[in-house]
Amino acid sequence: MADIKVTETPIEGLVVIEPSVFGDDRGYFMETYNQEVFKDHGLDMEFIQDNESKSKKGVLRGLHFQKEFPQGKLVRVTKGSVWDVGVDLRKDSPTYGQWYGVELSDDNKKMFYIPEGFAHGFLVLSDEAVFNYKCTNLYHPEFDGGIRWNDPDVNVKWPEIDTEILLSDKDQNQPFLEDIKEELNF
Repeated sequence: MADIKVTETPIEGLVVIEPSVFGDDRGYFMETYNQEVFKDHGLDMEFIQDNESKSKKGVLRGLHFQKEFPQGKLVRVTKGSVWDVGVDLRKDSPTYGQWYGVELSDDNKKMFYIPEGFAHGFLVLSDEAVFNYKCTNLYHPEFDGGIRWNDPDVNVKWPEIDTEILLSDKDQNQPFLEDIKEELNF
């Protein structure tokens, strides 16, 4: 059983996780999830759904959350690199509306845990990225929620890239946090 390094962020609940990687001239091996090891580090969540997305450079997905049946997400990149962001939407949190970001890549093998009560999004920095999610709850499309990726009150500092930002119609038209704060149940 391999160990992990868990780094707390300035926002309670958001953590960066680095697995032990065992490599030689043939390649590498790493354990990406072990329930006992995670519990030993205080990460006692249960995952019930896995997702994967593939995106090209400049794609920005987010900032998403579930209005009901919130999902915690353990995310990592298996190809390429992204700038990954969690935004605290917990009304009673001292860090409400604040964000934290980390680069996730197939090179650094870092993972990011975004708990329930957070919005989540990422920007693809490489030519292509394959992004993996382990989720603590099932996705319910009828409770899909989001906030604008460039909300001036949240003020995420997205990295500059040498191509345009590519957004879905949904993400281009997400509301600002100020406009939905009374609807949040976290």
